[in-house]
Amino acid sequence: MRTFGIIGYPLSHSFSQKHFTEKFKRENISDAKFRNFQLENINGFPELIKKNTSICGLSVTIPHKQTVMNCLDEIDEAAKKIGAVNCIKIRHSEFGIRNLIGYNTDVYGFEKSLKPLLKPHHNKALILGTGGASKAAAFVLQKLKIEYLLVSRQENPASEQHVLYADLDEKTISQNTLIINTTSLGMFPEVNVFPHIP
Repeated sequence: MRTFGIIGYPLSHSFSQKHFTEKFKRENISDAKFRNFQLENINGFPELIKKNTSICGLSVTIPHKQTVMNCLDEIDEAAKKIGAVNCIKIRHSEFGIRNLIGYNTDVYGFEKSLKPLLKPHHNKALILGTGGASKAAAFVLQKLKIEYLLVSRQENPASEQHVLYADLDEKTISQNTLIINTTSLGMFPEVNVFPHIP
């Protein structure tokens, strides 16, 4: 039985297991199952892979999109540029040797979702959050030539494109006509929680 799954912590927001279980059933895929692998610390990842020899692929969610990169054998060029991985392909050989390859599908999904909504006045953006998903959003905005600022709770002296939530005011909000939430706030089931902005 092929195993697919998702790693992250916590996984209460994830609908992946239900989605894929229903998909496999609907499409008569009887040799596959999908599991949630709640992993608080990325240090437990090698042991997870070692114990679960039937794993063929994994989705990666908060907070491991960046730290998992150090555990992989190969990383796709786009994922390297972005600095985050959200999908891992696991190749098996006849000798049982496994090869872990990281990809970033957030870029494709975000760009496909965003482009139909863009209007000429969408030339500046705020990206709320600075984790793995924010890197994918920034990558797409650069490609589309849309200026952006990253917004977080903590100072980041290494980034010029960075502001604090405390710095956001009415003027900043009105100048940035696109606001992208890449934080975990608002994820299912806590859909009424949101980042603190004016």
